Amino acid sequence: MAGKKKSRPLLSGLAVLGLVAASGYLTLELREREEGGVTEVRNVGVLNGAGKQAGAVREKTGERWSRLENPARSVLRGADGQVMAVLTDGARTAKLTGPARTFAEPASTASKVSTTDWVRLMPEPWAKGAEKEKWFKDWYAEYAGSEEDDVFAFAFQYVAGAPQRKDAKGLAFAGDADFGPLNPSGGPNADLRLEQSDFYDYLGTPYPFRDGTVGVPDTARARSLDCSGYLRMVLGYRARYPLMSSDRSGDGLPRTANGMARSRQGVNVLPLTGVAAQNRPTAIDQLQPGDLVFFKLDGRTGQRLDHVGMVLGHDTEGHLIFVSSREEVNGPTIGDVGGVSRLDGNGYYAKTLRSAKRL
Repeated sequence: MAGKKKSRPLLSGLAVLGLVAASGYLTLELREREEGGVTEVRNVGVLNGAGKQAGAVREKTGERWSRLENPARSVLRGADGQVMAVLTDGARTAKLTGPARTFAEPASTASKVSTTDWVRLMPEPWAKGAEKEKWFKDWYAEYAGSEEDDVFAFAFQYVAGAPQRKDAKGLAFAGDADFGPLNPSGGPNADLRLEQSDFYDYLGTPYPFRDGTVGVPDTARARSLDCSGYLRMVLGYRARYPLMSSDRSGDGLPRTANGMARSRQGVNVLPLTGVAAQNRPTAIDQLQPGDLVFFKLDGRTGQRLDHVGMVLGHDTEGHLIFVSSREEVNGPTIGDVGGVSRLDGNGYYAKTLRSAKRL
């Protein structure tokens, strides 16, 4: 969320082990955690890509397609009536039903999300009738029932305690990510950590964008991802959704939360009507796992939206949870430090939600 400035007061009673003095005020050092309080995904090997493909042997008898509106989408059901896939017109993200798994972050929250939803990126945007096309048949045969890493698996490879992973050339592309370096001017009226850490800062290697621009990493931001940089890492660098070099150049996913929310990419599930409190959307039942959600946290940023996250699903208490990278916990989280990660109710993020998009 490059450019975001938050003005809400610092919260007390947070699950923090150390306080660091800087420039005559106290800031929170939030990376220290008790041993064992590590975010985890259980039941399947999604963190290390150890799952096996099962899509090629799925029984096809009795499957049927139907259409729904608001937004326009195609739904595939099995012979037992179970939803197997939801595919939205104009979007590339698909929600598939697969093996059950549980997302938990005991260091920051008691919430757990147990789900059979898997979110994957299709090679083309969906359109009515695309189930008859070869590209979709081939894609679905590969991923229906597959336990290969999906968008959620990618997302949890950057949370607190996530092990480092390297490619064949030795480049570390995953592992515990920070939000950004400590802000030397931080305090009650300034961010505790600096923003503007994009995915190539985390990687520590230049990245050539399609518009000819080269993203040059800042060594001070190594292993760091701000909120929009985190989603650009997950959806762009890892899932291969096209990326813009900024909010204005090229086509694909823009650099900032505000740019993403206002771009023409994907489908506006909860259209942006304004940034004031009265513009909070009410139809959150239209959200589904994988949707991007956009927030207005600080009046000093004018008409700009200044935070973005991704819908994960309903927790075991029935609340709709999202994941994002935040300065309060210094990295990606579904936790409650700095505000409960719920989109329903009247919590901090629920009240500041302004729009949602399905890429």
